[in-house]
Amino acid sequence: MHLAMTTSHPAKTPDFASDATRLDAVTHRDLRADGKFYYAVRTTGVYCRPSCASRPARRENVDFYKSIYAAEQAGFRPCKRCRPNEPALAELRADAVAKACRTIETAACAPSLGALAQAAGMSRFHFHRVFRSVTGVTPKAYAAQYRAQRVRRALSRSETVTNAIYDAGFNSSGRFYAIATDTLGMTPTKFRARGAGESIRFAVGDCSLGAVLVAATDKGVCSIMLGDDPQALVRELQDRFGNAHLIGADQAFEQWVAKVIGFVEAPALGLDLPLDVRGTAFQQRVWQALREIPAGQTASYTEIAARIGAPKAVRAVAHACASNAIAVAIPCHRVIRQNGALSGYRWGVERKRALLDREVAS
Repeated sequence: MHLAMTTSHPAKTPDFASDATRLDAVTHRDLRADGKFYYAVRTTGVYCRPSCASRPARRENVDFYKSIYAAEQAGFRPCKRCRPNEPALAELRADAVAKACRTIETAACAPSLGALAQAAGMSRFHFHRVFRSVTGVTPKAYAAQYRAQRVRRALSRSETVTNAIYDAGFNSSGRFYAIATDTLGMTPTKFRARGAGESIRFAVGDCSLGAVLVAATDKGVCSIMLGDDPQALVRELQDRFGNAHLIGADQAFEQWVAKVIGFVEAPALGLDLPLDVRGTAFQQRVWQALREIPAGQTASYTEIAARIGAPKAVRAVAHACASNAIAVAIPCHRVIRQNGALSGYRWGVERKRALLDREVAS
């Protein structure tokens, strides 16, 4: 009852106001047209969504209607395949995922995949796939992200860490501390302090990869960030160390910035600066392993996990790489996927590719 089998459609969304645009939408099974109009086939007495996958119908047998009511008033019955009189499959899935998200957000402990799938009326595998297609992350990752947000909000608003434990919805301090450090990248007390009592010098320079911000405490460099907008980099530093005393760099400190820029442009020069590395014990193990990868070489997340003695912690290694705030000096750009493909990079995959190309060339 369909007009064609191709799945391509125009890049620009039409208004579906004319029969020509409606016919084109039906021909290409355009999901964007669903809900905008319905088409009916006089020879079968059935009306469908524009995206219906039923067999083709002759154009002279097809009529268009603006609503389900209009199609049914004309004597047509709903297609049993696309069920135009019921919520679309995409809507049903989105609703199921929304309910699962609310369950995750209101639960004292993260619900299991099996429990979420059962509540949605799906198998574990199918629910996992649907949840990821709708949200872009797995149920476990969504729970971790929401929990991290909850912890950060509580620590920012509560007068004490103890108050934050209960404000974040935890029933015990043990459960809170079990996840807080991994979630925050530091202890809750340090996160809440946000650099209180510290003086941090910083400066922003330019290189061929964009803007470079370098910041340091009296112990060493605590941040190297790359980006397109210098002001955005400064705001990110302010957010991270909101209670610290930020000091515009003097001439001596700008030499550190020059060293970083020099290393970005010519990796063969090397980079020897003291670092003030802040993270969990696990993150610091990962970051130390990254520093041991020679310039011009790469390692996979799996290899790094094996090197630190945690071969099953591949995802945790990837998270530690993503949490690294000291670009190039802690060379997370040298970590790639097992198949050799470039993975995500905090400061953009194109910058990662450029850094690797320069190191190989040097």
